[in-house]
Amino acid sequence: SLVCSEMCIRYRVSTQSTGTIGEATFMKLLPIAVLLSLNVIIVFSSPTPVVLWHGMGDTCCFPFSMGRLTELIQKNIPGIYVHSLMIGADEEADELNGFFMNINEQITIAAQQIANDTNLRGGFNAIGFSQGSQFLRGYVQRYNFPPVKNLISIGGQHQGVYGFPKCPGDNYTICNWVRELLDLGAYDSFVQDNLVQAEYWQDPYDYAGYLKYNIFLPDINNARDQKNSTYKANLISLENFVMVKFTEDTMVQPIESEWFGFYAPGGTEEIIPLRQSQLYTEDWLGLQVMDKANKLKFLSVVGDHLQFTDEWFVENIIPLLQ
Repeated sequence: SLVCSEMCIRYRVSTQSTGTIGEATFMKLLPIAVLLSLNVIIVFSSPTPVVLWHGMGDTCCFPFSMGRLTELIQKNIPGIYVHSLMIGADEEADELNGFFMNINEQITIAAQQIANDTNLRGGFNAIGFSQGSQFLRGYVQRYNFPPVKNLISIGGQHQGVYGFPKCPGDNYTICNWVRELLDLGAYDSFVQDNLVQAEYWQDPYDYAGYLKYNIFLPDINNARDQKNSTYKANLISLENFVMVKFTEDTMVQPIESEWFGFYAPGGTEEIIPLRQSQLYTEDWLGLQVMDKANKLKFLSVVGDHLQFTDEWFVENIIPLLQ
């Protein structure tokens, strides 16, 4: 082997020049060299870990959602490590926090979990589902240590939503609370501090109010006058930013938010796609730079919100993780 050849040369030279290292010593050291060689192979062949962040009404570990996807990833990439984020002490708290814990606090908690997980210290791929997508983008822009390599957004609302037509999950009481709080006023300070969905609510009829009072989305979209250069640099550092849109989505309004599009200010009649938006043309986040470098990937699924098959996932997402 290459390692053996280098050692053989090194020890032959040493023996010739000093006469102090003999064949017996060399043979004792040879197994160590072999082990070191094997360690190098293991490090470079290990698959990149994956972090998952679930959507509204879900948890880290439901066997029919994140648990099933964890198994699917591990089945197709043997030996891969998957960390499904849980925000809270248990799954029940995790589900509730997806509705009622300030997003900024959630991202801070997630960043601490990621930093404390030694399996992720070399970097990882990140997959967000629905609102978990923009939360993971928030992690990339604000922390990104350890760094995300590929950010995959599945049904994420990167320009927010205007409407709450279909609340997911089995807890109808929670859904009614959410609707009542939004009716109270999405930009009310109490609602902003305590309702997750209000924190990515963008009212096209009140863009000034959105910029002034929304505590999350205008910040991570660099929409305010003062831009955060770190947000832009961190996002550009991604190898790929993949956005998946569901063409028949009945939950996200407008659907184009899943590809960074949104209503034109002042109404809901016109949609401005990403490449025509001010966010892109002025490159607030570096998306134009990424687009020109072929780092933006736009995928679509014919179906309702998060309705995809295992076959679609294996064909389209698994290759991005390998």
